[in-house]
Amino acid sequence: MQTLPLTDPELAAWLRLAIAPGLNPAALRRLLVIFGLPEAVLSQTFAALSEATDEATARAALAPPSTDFPAQLDAVRAWRALPGNALVTLDDPAYPPSLLTMPDPPPLLYVKGRIELLHTRSVAVVGSRSATPQGIEDASRFARALSDAGVTVVSGLAAGVDGAAHRGALQGRGSTVAVIGTGADVVYPASHHALAHQIADDGAILSEWPLGTPARSANFPQRNRLIAGIVHGVLIVEAAMRSGSLITARLANEMGRDVFAIPGSIHAPLARGCHRMIKQGAKLVETPEDVLEELGFPAPPADPAPRLHIVPQSQTADLDSQRNTEPGFQADARRLLSALGHSPTTLEILAERTDMDDTLLQSTLLRLELAGELCALPGGRYVRAVHSA
Repeated sequence: MQTLPLTDPELAAWLRLAIAPGLNPAALRRLLVIFGLPEAVLSQTFAALSEATDEATARAALAPPSTDFPAQLDAVRAWRALPGNALVTLDDPAYPPSLLTMPDPPPLLYVKGRIELLHTRSVAVVGSRSATPQGIEDASRFARALSDAGVTVVSGLAAGVDGAAHRGALQGRGSTVAVIGTGADVVYPASHHALAHQIADDGAILSEWPLGTPARSANFPQRNRLIAGIVHGVLIVEAAMRSGSLITARLANEMGRDVFAIPGSIHAPLARGCHRMIKQGAKLVETPEDVLEELGFPAPPADPAPRLHIVPQSQTADLDSQRNTEPGFQADARRLLSALGHSPTTLEILAERTDMDDTLLQSTLLRLELAGELCALPGGRYVRAVHSA
C-alpha cells in the first residue's frame, strides 16, 4: 500500500500543525474539516480561525514554529526516505479507517514496516508489565492462535504481556503491530531492540509521536487510546487494579470495541483487574476460539499434522527406570499437583495441604520443576506449568 506523495511545503505544514504546542488532535481535526489541508489552515487570519473554533486554538495554530523546526523537518525527511518507513497524514487513503471513527485521530502517523497491516482485522492483547509465567504463556498462546486465524495482534511493545503477545503473533501465520509511546526511532524498553527489529521486518511499528520523543509516563495513556482505536477488540490477559491495560479497555469500550478478559484466581493480584472488567461487562474468555467466535472471525485452520514431542530413547529409558524404581513418586507428585491447584501457592500452604515433611516436599517440587510440570516464582511461590495443546 502506497502513501500519498507530499511536497516539501505540504510536509512542512503537516508537521508544523502536528507538533504545535497547545493544538490537540481534536482541535486540529476541526480546523481541517472547516478549512481543508494544513497549508489552507495556516493561510487563514487569526479572526477567521477564532470564529471557526476558539481563540486558544487559533493562537496555537498560528504560533511561529520553534527555532529547531528546520532540523525537525530535515529529520522527518531523512527518516521517511529510509526503506520501510512511511509518514501517513490524516487525508491519506493509507490512513487506518478505524482511527477515523475517533474524535481525535492523530494528524500524522509514523509507520515502520508493513503499512497494510493497519487495514486488517485486529485484536489487541495487553496486560501487566510484571506478568506471571502463566500470563506470559497465555499471552503468547492466545496471540499465536489469533495470528494463525489471520488476525493481526496489536500490543504496546512493553515488557511482560505485550512482549509475549508480539512474539506469539510472529510465530503464527499472521503478524503483529506495535503501537509505541515514543518516537518511531526510539525503542522502549531497550531490552526489546531485537523484538522491535523483528516487528519492523515482519509486522509494523506505529507511533504518533515526533521523532526522538523519549519514553514519558504521560505519553502512554495516549498510546493506549491509539491501541483501542485501531482494533476490533481488546483482550486483557493480566492486570492489577491500577493498570494501563484497564485504561485501554475503558477507551475501547467507549469506542464501541469488544473487550475480553481472562479470569484468574481470586487470590492473584494480577487477576483483579481482569475480574473488575468482567464485572463491568467484559466477556470472560478461556480460549482463543472464544475471542474469534465473539468477533465473528473464522477459527484458524488445523495444522496439517499433529506436533510430536520426540524424546530420545536414552531419556525414555531413564524415565522408565525412574518410574519402576520409585513407584511412590507418582503418588506424591499427584498429591502435590492436586494441592497446588491452578494459582500461585506458597511452600507453607503446600506443606499444610499435603502433610508432607519438608524434605519430601522440597524434593518432589524440584523433580516436578525439572520435569516441566510446575514453575518456581519469586517469593517462594509455585504454579503449575501451562502446556500448549
